[in-house]
Amino acid sequence: MVAFTKSFFPLLLATLLATYVEAAPWPSYAKHSTHRRRTIGRRAISVESFQPKNTFKTFGADGPSISSAGNTLIGSSVKDSALSFLGTIGIDSTNVVYKSGFTDGSARYAYIRQTIDGIPLANGVGNVAFNGDKVVSFGSSFVDAKSAKIAPAEPTVTWTSVLPEIEDALGGKFNGQNATLEYLVQPDGSVALTHVVQIQNEETNEWFEAFVDAHTGKLVSVTDFVSHASYTVLPITKQTFEDGLETLVDPEDLSASPFGWHSIGKGNSTTTSGNNVLSFKGQQVTQESSAGLNFNAEYKDTLDPTNAVNLNAARTNAFYVMNVMHDFSYRYGFTESAFNFQLSNFGKGGKEQDRVLMSVQDASGTNNANFATPPDGQSGICRMFIWDITSPNRDGTMENDVMIHEMTHGITNRLTGGGTGRCLQTLESGGLGEGWGDAMAAWMNQNSAQTKDFVMGSYVFNNPKGLRKFPYSVNKATNPLTYGSLQRLNEVHGIGEVWANMLHNVYAVLVDERGFSEEKLTNPDGKEGNIVYMRLFMRSLSIQPCNPSFVEARDAWIQADADLYNGANRCTLFQAFASRGLGLNADNTFVDDFTVPAGC
Repeated sequence: MVAFTKSFFPLLLATLLATYVEAAPWPSYAKHSTHRRRTIGRRAISVESFQPKNTFKTFGADGPSISSAGNTLIGSSVKDSALSFLGTIGIDSTNVVYKSGFTDGSARYAYIRQTIDGIPLANGVGNVAFNGDKVVSFGSSFVDAKSAKIAPAEPTVTWTSVLPEIEDALGGKFNGQNATLEYLVQPDGSVALTHVVQIQNEETNEWFEAFVDAHTGKLVSVTDFVSHASYTVLPITKQTFEDGLETLVDPEDLSASPFGWHSIGKGNSTTTSGNNVLSFKGQQVTQESSAGLNFNAEYKDTLDPTNAVNLNAARTNAFYVMNVMHDFSYRYGFTESAFNFQLSNFGKGGKEQDRVLMSVQDASGTNNANFATPPDGQSGICRMFIWDITSPNRDGTMENDVMIHEMTHGITNRLTGGGTGRCLQTLESGGLGEGWGDAMAAWMNQNSAQTKDFVMGSYVFNNPKGLRKFPYSVNKATNPLTYGSLQRLNEVHGIGEVWANMLHNVYAVLVDERGFSEEKLTNPDGKEGNIVYMRLFMRSLSIQPCNPSFVEARDAWIQADADLYNGANRCTLFQAFASRGLGLNADNTFVDDFTVPAGC
């Protein structure tokens, strides 16, 4: 039994089961956390994705214990603990289904879905986090099924009968992944019965999860698995080709990649193909330049990227960067059981056969890059493009910050919501996703205790100001963005700049207080500020709810600190967030609040 105060039950249950229904008039930005409208497919159709408003509660270091007289759940499975917890707050286990979960030391995470008549609710999801024997957070977008208008549970239209129309509308083909039957909450509070199918176009790199009304055959919503960025061997802590190539010997981390980077199950490859990453152009990989897995082609940006030597060098750098991202994030908790990308999981949990497919100089675009994150068990696909702003053209794989940004999409989309790839789909959460990508690139590029301003995409864009409106900076004269800026922003990259700059400020104060470690990639147990920052960065992703808001993402950082450091950095974090308007009393109206908790 979980012990709560008497007032907790009715308050949580009432907010938890309150079906979200649109009301007017509201400012357009009020829908950032629940909606996102996209124009997609060859017919340029407009489709709106919707996530019921989240309830998210963190409990700090004093969360309720999972125990009762004569009955302890300590040591129980993540599933049993989560379902038992839900029972204590009045949610019948017959109305939910356990989706996924994992354990990371004393921390445990469970991801659940609401069900109606045994059918899962696609956007009625929840997550429970435990630290030892305590509940530390609970988030959910559950709806009140008793009051909602719910479509009949038996389909009257088959998905195969309307598949040609859906394929035509979205400009792709059904990719053979099993179709599912799921309920979907609509913006007006009604609940549609939907067939869920994946539609993919490998030539244009479009990859959608289509929700098709099982009674009308109409497309009612989409999940877009592809995250786009507007901005690519360099050592991972160098940013661009201009910083200088180096020859690195045995850079793999055997704690994260125990059989090295070239393991492919039945021995080793001698190409840019391995357990974590396959780096290629078209059907071609880069072969070792000499025996012993030596990949020494040297890139020259005075030549076109498609030059044979440059192409080999580009595939090699892409292979290197993505493998380092795999290894370092593994150290910080993005492991097999936590839904990472690997061909083989070595019996450590999670789903296999989903290494990252890294398409270099991809023919489907220019002046960009993107990362598609399908559910655990399906490969993430990163496409890197040539940039034609200069002559000769420049290759995105020669700017590490672009590739780091893209791989971070894979990490954040997998860790948020339990490996589904569905949980950064609203406008606000999509913006958070872009912000995390820039923040990760900035973290990689900080090389001393003196936090420097950071600019994204300066090399490929051939502009020292880079691709963003402002450099990331603690100086408000250099970067004036605050939480209130979201009132005038309605695009994910612009929203992401606000979040990334907030995290830049968080990083700076932690390093100022705790110092800097050069072992940040391999020693997640260090006490220095840059390591503490990344521990909180990664832990918060698993704590936060599906499609989080800025406020919920901030609260997840605060809870992560309570879990990992007993709240030692709580005031530091609040002061940093509040300095950019995301203070204690900030809400979803995007009004700046600079309040910090009492005692801070």
